[in-house]
Amino acid sequence: MSQKRKVTLYFNSAMLAETQKEALRQDRSISWIIQASWRIARDMVKQMPSSVPPASHVEDGVHPVQTGMSAPSVSGRAVAARTQA
Repeated sequence: MSQKRKVTLYFNSAMLAETQKEALRQDRSISWIIQASWRIARDMVKQMPSSVPPASHVEDGVHPVQTGMSAPSVSGRAVAARTQA
């Protein structure tokens, strides 16, 4: 079985409210909703172009997830979720 670890995700208020509403509707946790959403959307996300050419990830030693990240907005709220690693 996969190890679980805690991460913090930042959502704007509207997205968080919508996720919470869906979790209540389905009688599931917010974490379950986010994980199911990722499984459904994963292939679509992989088809999106990268903002940095792939060769620069290797040359600079920068992990692709770190590229282009900004601080969370003031209106965003942190949500702790347990994910399967």
